[in-house]
Formats: sequence, C-alpha cells, structure tokens
Amino acid sequence: MASIDIQDLSLTKHHTLYDAIDPTSALKNSASGKVIFITGGSRGIGQSTALAFAKAGAKAVYITARSEQALEKTRDLIRQANPDTKCACSTCDVTSAAQVEAAISDCVEKFSAIDLADANAGHLAHWAKIGESDPESWWRTWEVNMRGVYHVIRFSMPYLIESAKRWATEGSSGGHLILLSSIGAQMLAPTASDYQTSKHAINRLCEFVNVDHGQDGIKCFAIHPGGVATELGLNMPEDRHAYLIDSPELAAGFIVWLASGQADWATGRYLSANWDVEELTALKEETLRDDLLVNRLRVRANS
Repeated sequence: MASIDIQDLSLTKHHTLYDAIDPTSALKNSASGKVIFITGGSRGIGQSTALAFAKAGAKAVYITARSEQALEKTRDLIRQANPDTKCACSTCDVTSAAQVEAAISDCVEKFSAIDLADANAGHLAHWAKIGESDPESWWRTWEVNMRGVYHVIRFSMPYLIESAKRWATEGSSGGHLILLSSIGAQMLAPTASDYQTSKHAINRLCEFVNVDHGQDGIKCFAIHPGGVATELGLNMPEDRHAYLIDSPELAAGFIVWLASGQADWATGRYLSANWDVEELTALKEETLRDDLLVNRLRVRANS
C-alpha cells in the first residue's frame, strides 16, 4: 500500500487527557505570561481549551462566541480554574471581518498582546448529497469554517508575529496559530461535501500560513480535535455518533502542548489530538525528511 493511501498514523490513540498533555502536571505553567485568543470559546472544545490554558497559567484568555450568556458562563469557569488568569469576552460572528478585527483589537487593548490564536469556531449542518443539498446551508458551512478561519488568521497575524519575536528573545516560543480541522478532511464520506471540503481546505491554508509567515516565526497547525460529542458533532448522521468517543479535554490539552513549543518543528501540518505526542515527536526526522502530514496529489511514481 502506498503511503498516500494511509490517512492516519499508526500511533497509540488517546481518547481522554493524559499526563504528557495535562495542563496541571506536565504542562503546568507552560502558558505563563501568555495571552490566548479563542473563537467559539463559549462551549465544547473551545470552552475546554480556554479552561486548559487557565490551568496552564495563562496571563489572560479572551473568548468570543455569538451568545453573550454562554460567554459569561465560560468566563466564570475560567476564573474558578485559575483566579490569576484574566479573562475578557465579546460576541462575535467569525464570518464578519469587522467583528473579528474588533474582537482582536479589544483583546490587544485589554491585554497588550496575542500569543496564541485559536480559530475554533465551526459549522456543521445537515448532510445531504450535493444534488439534494440546500445552497445556502452548503455555503454557510464554508463561510464559517473557511472564511471565519481566514479572518482570525488575517487580523491576529501582526500580533502573533510580535509574539514570536518577543518570546524568541527570551529563549522561548510564541506566535502560535491553531486552525480547527477534522479527520473528515482526509475522507470522502457520502453527503459530507460541504464540511469535509472546507476542512480539507483548512489543511492547505495552514500550509500557506507556513509558506507566507514561517519566516516571521509563526507556528501554525491544522488539528483534528478527536471525535467529540459536542452539539456540532451531533449534527452528523446518527450512524456516525458511535465515533464521538473523545473528551473535549483531550483536544484542549493537545493545543496547550502545541503552544508550549514542543511541536514547533511540525508547523504547517495536519496533526491529530488522538496521536500520542511522545510517539509523534519520535517521528520528527522522518516527517521532515519525507514532508509528511500535508495535502498532496496522488500520482504514480516514476519507474
């Protein structure tokens, strides 16, 4: 079987938080002094990520979502997780460039920096065959999943570049950008054309961030957060629900691990929160040598 036929790594798979990515043990204080910006931070994976960074000692966490009430609840949870972590929030529709720019500006005004931007907000609607799909719903998926991610990248980039330079002078790592992808990006599931193509595009966009801004110190990752039974995930057909067995804390811990700088070598690549991070790190040389974990065209090798 050619390597391009394999859409996953043969590593130990995790479904819950484990020590190597635990923000209260192995990653304790790893986010100290850092400002974290998260879209879709009021529930599910975004909420868990905000709490994980607070537990890891973040200076501040700024969260956005469309529901003000849900944001307030998450802000209270962050304060409970770590009273020393400052928190602010604002309502924001990621499909609006003006709203994303305003939220990022507000974050910088309040906390003077952004060290990690997590484009977590996503959309998954009713799946249907292309010829039977609703045009507005199909394109809405792309607007949230792709346009929304672009907005976060575009408006956080100047501050992430500053972060990368600042932390580098201290012998540490900053300027991290997390794009929420999916294992679905590697699949062709019938009726999932809007969701899976948008996630596939995110993987490629991650590569472009690395090409355009890797020299600026930006570390960008497109991640599969695992199969999590969020409100969004449960929008998939019922026969897919059996795969939703992962805790949101798994993805949250994995993102904190990425922000620690231990995976900076893998910038511009697709990574799965399910993969054991120690085993993944052991593949560094092979991954870089063979340019693995990126989207490529399937062709026949020259004989």
